[in-house]
Amino acid sequence: MDQKKITFADIAKYTNFSKTTISRYFNDPDSLTVKNQEIIAQALEDLNYQENKLAKIFANGKSEFVGIIIPNLYMHYYAEMLNQILNTYDEFGYKFLIFTSKHDVEADRKYLQELLAYRIEGMIILSHTIGSQELAACGIPIVAIEREDAYINSVNTDNYMGAVQGTSLLIKNHCDVLIHINSQVAENVPSYGRIRGFLDTCKERQIKHELILQDLGHSPQEINACMQQLFAYITHKYPNVKKGLFLSNDTHANTMLNIIFRKYGTLPDEFRLIGFDDSPVSGQAILPISTIGQQIDKIAHEAMSLLVTLMDERKKRRPKPQTALVHKNITPVLIRRETTD
Repeated sequence: MDQKKITFADIAKYTNFSKTTISRYFNDPDSLTVKNQEIIAQALEDLNYQENKLAKIFANGKSEFVGIIIPNLYMHYYAEMLNQILNTYDEFGYKFLIFTSKHDVEADRKYLQELLAYRIEGMIILSHTIGSQELAACGIPIVAIEREDAYINSVNTDNYMGAVQGTSLLIKNHCDVLIHINSQVAENVPSYGRIRGFLDTCKERQIKHELILQDLGHSPQEINACMQQLFAYITHKYPNVKKGLFLSNDTHANTMLNIIFRKYGTLPDEFRLIGFDDSPVSGQAILPISTIGQQIDKIAHEAMSLLVTLMDERKKRRPKPQTALVHKNITPVLIRRETTD
């Protein structure tokens, strides 16, 4: 039996069960008694059975795959988020099909159709290009992370609280002017809370500040060039004063820190710097960077746990329709390192 592919007929003959009973073991095991499940499980071991996953997909339409569309992998936050999502395999048993966005809605729609063609059971989406109403029409459970989520479930950071924490730390560092550098962010995107939290805190505390919103690049080379220009602008506009820089993420913060180090050989007293996300680059930088920890591992686990709950409900004989969307907020954690006092 070891030398050939084991079929349901072979297992049925070995156990004296019907092929229908063997099929039920794979597709609806709870319909069998525990004793019969144990008999079949032992037969599979005796016969050295290797399950044909593809055949199982065709048989019951359940692929055990989750789709992921992620904006990019050059931003350390997204790379670490993907790493943490993939780490949930041992707990939940789902495999992943992954596409990285090209910031092009038609390309992302093509990726979405490709994922649906593989009969994914659910999806985690971080890309911003396709609106949540269009995503909701796909007819599968979807959980968003840090993107517009009016029509789909989501797990996000409390970005406003994180911005208040980061801005307050720079104020405690006795900075003369605070500068927040970010991309143009729509108000319905969770990360807009970083902008609002910065502005509200500066106005409430009557601190001199500037908000810089612009395209910060879509590759490491573009990001570096943009940060070079911003560094020149800031040092020219604010000479001989203590500047507190609040960057929208740790990738940008690390790039800015490297530029400052190349100029001065250190982080001079006239600069204090904080990032956002606590991806590994913040702790491994040339000078460990203060940051707002998004608890990436917790967000990834919460997103996958929520998605599995939604997918499991769909598999029930009489699934209950979801009556209200779930939007979970994860509390950020202020992490003080060497770029602030």
